[in-house]
Amino acid sequence: MNNPFRPAEIVEMLKLRGEAQQQLFAEARCKRAEVWGDRIVLRGVVEITNLCKVNCEYCPMRRDNTKSNDTYLMTVPQIMEAVEAIKEAGIKVVFFQAGEIPQTTKIVTALIPQIRELFDNDVEILLNLGNKPHQDYALFKALGANTYIIKHETSDPDLHLKIRHETLDERLSYMRDLLELGFKVGTGTIIGLPGQTIESIAQDLLLGQTLGVHMMSASAFVPAPNTPMDHLPNGSLETTLNYIAISRIMNPEWLIPSVSALEKVSKDGQLMGLEAGANVMTVNFTPDYSLQKYLIYGKDRYIVKRNHVETLLGQVGLRTFPEHWYDYLAAR
Repeated sequence: MNNPFRPAEIVEMLKLRGEAQQQLFAEARCKRAEVWGDRIVLRGVVEITNLCKVNCEYCPMRRDNTKSNDTYLMTVPQIMEAVEAIKEAGIKVVFFQAGEIPQTTKIVTALIPQIRELFDNDVEILLNLGNKPHQDYALFKALGANTYIIKHETSDPDLHLKIRHETLDERLSYMRDLLELGFKVGTGTIIGLPGQTIESIAQDLLLGQTLGVHMMSASAFVPAPNTPMDHLPNGSLETTLNYIAISRIMNPEWLIPSVSALEKVSKDGQLMGLEAGANVMTVNFTPDYSLQKYLIYGKDRYIVKRNHVETLLGQVGLRTFPEHWYDYLAAR
C-alpha cells in the first residue's frame, strides 16, 4: 500500500490538538469501519517469563536487574492451564509474551502442537519472544504459529542503540526474517523516549509501511522504577493517540492495539485508543503467582481483564471478531 502522507505532513498531524485532533480521530474511525466494520480482534496473553538477556534502558526486567528481581519461568503444564482459560473465555488468539531468553524456544515448541489440538486448529498463535535464530522462527512457523510481534521502538538508529544496546539494523533483520518466513508481523513505537524527536516518530510510521508489516502499535513511555530512565516523565498521551489515528488512516488494514500503557498514563486511556482508531484489545491470563512479577511498567501496571474490555467495547459500540482477522481480510 502506498503511503498517502509525506513526512512533514505526518509531523503536523502528530501535533494536532483540540478540534483538529478530534477530526483526525473521526477520520480514523471511518477508515476502521470501512475495513473492519464494528469488529475488533481480542487476544489472550500469557507472560511466560520475566527473565531477559537484553539490557534495555527503559525496562525493569532488564539483564542488570535479574539478581534483584523475583524471577520466574512458567512450565508447559502451567502455561497450558492458562491457555485452557483463554479457550473457555471464547478467545481464539493465544498470545505468548516473554523476556528474550533461549529457553522459550523449547517451551513454545512443546506448546504449539498442544494448543492447536486443544482448539481443533481454530486458533491464532501469536508470539512476542524477541530476537531468535532463523531456525527457531522457522520451527515455530512449521509447527503452526501464525503471528509474531517484534517492536522496533524507535527508528532513530542512534537512540535505538543507546536505549536497547543493539543496532536498529540488527532488529530489523529479525523482522525481515519473520516476514520472509510468512509470519504476520507486528512492530511498534514508544512515544516519549528521551532525545526522541517528532520527526523520528513520523519515520517510525513510514518504516512500518515500508517493511510491509501487518500490525502497528504505539505505547506512551512509562518510566519504570529501578531503571536508568525512572526519573523521566510519561510520554505524551495526545501524541500517542495521534500516532494511532495516523496509522489507521495510512493503512486501514493494520491491526492496531489499544495498549495497557494508555490506561497506565491516563484514566480511560484505552477507551481513547479505541476512539482514535485502534482495533485490538488484549486480556491478561497470566496466573496470579506470576502476574505481579512481570514488571513491564513496574509493579503497579494496569492489568486488563475481560470485564474491562467488555465495558469499553460497549461504550464505543464495537464487538469482537467471530473469525480470524487474516481469514476475514483474505475474503474481502
